[in-house]
Amino acid sequence: MKLQIAIDGKTYELDVEVIEDDALPRHPNYGPYMPMASTVQSAPVPQAKAEAAAPEGNVDEAKVSRSPVAGVVIKVNVEAGQELKPDDLMMVLEAMKMETNVTAAVAGKVKAVRVAAGDAVKMNQILVEFA
Repeated sequence: MKLQIAIDGKTYELDVEVIEDDALPRHPNYGPYMPMASTVQSAPVPQAKAEAAAPEGNVDEAKVSRSPVAGVVIKVNVEAGQELKPDDLMMVLEAMKMETNVTAAVAGKVKAVRVAAGDAVKMNQILVEFA
């Protein structure tokens, strides 16, 4: 096959050999389509367990520390009976690969720690109770 190309006003004649015909689109060959029979089995959904924690309806907010995020407890630094000062690190939570430090807002004595390392917590869930 011969082609003519013009560059800067000069015409050139070229001999070109066609190795592959690109005029037709090529699609991958995955072989013949054969639908397969499928079976779907549904399993019964287990009933949600009632939380063992006391109801949180009438809670004195000055005596609790709540989770600022939904995540997982990475580390717990306090235990029942421990005295805390403001800004003492109580625990570390992880949410979306970000660590959040939970610190004591006020000085006080820890009455109970409601979570342990590895527990999943919801936003605003009570983490620590103060006496």
